[in-house]
Amino acid sequence: MIGIPRKGRAAALNTPNPFESLHIEVDPQCAEEHGLSTETQFFSDASKSILSRNSSPDLFFDFSINPYRGCEHGCIYCYARPTHEYLGFSAGVDFESKILVKTNAPELLAAAFSRPSWKPQVICFSGNTDPYQPVERKLEITRQCLDVFRKYGNPVGLITKNYLVTRDIDILSELAANNLVTVTISITSLRDDLIGEMEPRTSRPSRRLRAIEMLSSAGIPVGVNVAPVIPGLTDEEMPEILKAARDAGATFANYLIMRLPGNVEQIFLEWLNRTNPMRAARVTNRIKQIRDGKMSDSRFGSRHRGEGEWAAIIKKVYNLQMDKLLLQPGPPELRTDLFCDPQSTLQQDLFGKEA
Repeated sequence: MIGIPRKGRAAALNTPNPFESLHIEVDPQCAEEHGLSTETQFFSDASKSILSRNSSPDLFFDFSINPYRGCEHGCIYCYARPTHEYLGFSAGVDFESKILVKTNAPELLAAAFSRPSWKPQVICFSGNTDPYQPVERKLEITRQCLDVFRKYGNPVGLITKNYLVTRDIDILSELAANNLVTVTISITSLRDDLIGEMEPRTSRPSRRLRAIEMLSSAGIPVGVNVAPVIPGLTDEEMPEILKAARDAGATFANYLIMRLPGNVEQIFLEWLNRTNPMRAARVTNRIKQIRDGKMSDSRFGSRHRGEGEWAAIIKKVYNLQMDKLLLQPGPPELRTDLFCDPQSTLQQDLFGKEA
């Protein structure tokens, strides 16, 4: 397939949807004529539930919440890209330009918390796409959901690449005062030029470090996720990223090695050969060293950290730097004993007993 680079987009391909029998290949000379513009389109998502259950033993949470499907940040390596194919879109340009919005997410979350079957536990916000992607500035769905977490006293772990998280320091501070929240800022590289090519609509590294500083100063537990580590391209930056984050106020850290499920492999390799041709061979060779000769590995236990000698070197560097900087491996434990349904409490106050 021929890539069609577009301003503000990392992906240059709309890979075929494996669930569709028909795929249209557009002539690059006619891209604009056929509607392949850089404009973002937003669609209403009519989901009836908001909490997604996780079955992976590699993750620390059982439930996650994603107010958006698709992500305008456009990270070229994003493992969530293939989820857009279930919606009839492509994992390529479509993923970062056709965004589904769950405007009723706060109401759905409150309904989930009000069910008698709900057991308070840490919910990851979010586990698939960034809750602070650009449109959140206008829609404030994530902010409204955080207010639901605050009202019910349910713990939440936020993961983002966007400085916009600092907008919600007021709610996050209140949650933190009751040990109900942690925030993790993901940093792939400290190089502005690389981030501009690879994660075009995310906050630049200096802004992410500034977010860590502001969150830490507000008493909010904050850490850094060196993710994803891209062998041969960003792996040498791990010590510097960890130190910069610690100096900004991070108290915990983690790392994940890039994986390229489904069509993400084709999308990433096209980008790599187009933007970093001199490093392309080294990157692909190192990925294969870590992935047992393949470009990706979906197996639990190895998909996040890889295997082999190069994976062991990355892990050793991480552990040495963690010890040197006195960073904790993962976020602190949050409370679950403060959970209460405000509606039930109100009913008890009004009638002197549970209604």
